[in-house]
Amino acid sequence: MKRLVVIGGGESGVGAAVLAKVKGMDVFLTDMGEIAPRYKEVLEKWEISWEAGHHSEDKILNADEIVKSPGVPLTAPLIVKAMAKGIPVISEIELAGRYTDAKMVCITGSNGKTTTTLLTYHIFKEAGLNVGLAGNVGKSLAMQVATEHHDVYVIELSSFQLDNMYDFKANIAVMLNITPDHLDRYDHKMENYTAAKFRIMQNQTCDDAFIYWADDPIISAQLKNMQSEARMYPFSARDDKSCTAYLDNGEMVINVDGDQWSMPRAEIAIQGLHNVYNSMAASISASLMHIKKENIRKALASFEAVEHRLEYVRTLNGVRYINDSKATNVNSTWYALESMSEGVVLILGGKDKGNDYSEIEQLVKDKVVAIVCLGVDNSKLHAFFDGKVPVVEDARSMQECIAKCHALAKDGQTVLLSPCCASFDLFKSYEDRGAQFKECVNNL
Repeated sequence: MKRLVVIGGGESGVGAAVLAKVKGMDVFLTDMGEIAPRYKEVLEKWEISWEAGHHSEDKILNADEIVKSPGVPLTAPLIVKAMAKGIPVISEIELAGRYTDAKMVCITGSNGKTTTTLLTYHIFKEAGLNVGLAGNVGKSLAMQVATEHHDVYVIELSSFQLDNMYDFKANIAVMLNITPDHLDRYDHKMENYTAAKFRIMQNQTCDDAFIYWADDPIISAQLKNMQSEARMYPFSARDDKSCTAYLDNGEMVINVDGDQWSMPRAEIAIQGLHNVYNSMAASISASLMHIKKENIRKALASFEAVEHRLEYVRTLNGVRYINDSKATNVNSTWYALESMSEGVVLILGGKDKGNDYSEIEQLVKDKVVAIVCLGVDNSKLHAFFDGKVPVVEDARSMQECIAKCHALAKDGQTVLLSPCCASFDLFKSYEDRGAQFKECVNNL
């Protein structure tokens, strides 16, 4: 009997453990931290052996194969020891892919993954496809493969998930953009991060499709230095008719293999240039799945924005409050500011991941009237932004932050939480940060 050890007791790990159990393996799950009660219940229900709060090396290093949760780095001592012993280390997605013949629509990029994944899923579901939602959103792919049946899965993939995928293949792979992010996991080398993202193309054949943003210089450079049999479907915000999707006088035009249709940009439910890109990628994927253009248009017009991504909260005394807590890197904040009018009170701060703020410098100078730095250590933000906007203040809690923003913002202006940074210095997650923002705003 094959022995499979799962490291990590969250959504991904528990799903992998259940799938392995269903397939008759000897399964053991281990997590150095605590395991949430709902996941403990699943493990008990499926009679899966597990431990929490420590790692028992003797129970781990006798594995035939290890499934590593995305949050566990390859440099973790236990992973290093396992690989030194020749034990294969894979991802939950890799494991799940072995046990389904469903079509895989996989989406990656530094920014916009979640919106594009949910939008693609919405289009597919509205069109009547038997579709599952997995990866960084939805339920674990492995859990769905173990307990459900879908004809197609729409999967959001981070670079961490792609790191340990080897034989898995995306029938449709989407690359939205590549900007510096998570470089601490990649030896602070952009080329390593880029290579991880491009693993989404591995194993693709001439029967498969690669959808990508044609205007991204990193993607373009990488494509010149590699070979792939996949069919290429570029999209652009320019009026570039050589692309599969492009903008032409306010119309989003989609032309997949000669079948052309269009939709006014103003009729797309989610606004902003970044959401035009997301809509193009989702529309190309849907067209490749032979969904009728009428159904795609209808779904694009009815889709509701993702929580914590440019989410409108309320207007008070003429001041709009926007929750963009999901903006955990500089490029995300660039897109948020690009979609704003002048007069922004901007909330920045959190756990800095090696950010270069020069990317948003001009937008900040043009549109931002005040910055409130919300974090434990705001020294890097002050070093870069002091003197570039009229006001730069500090806050150590969301309540203090919103009080300062309320005092600073004037009628017709916008308070924008778009932090550029991870949330873990003051909050449990970006969701926690966004939820606190909304609660404090609604309590004004």
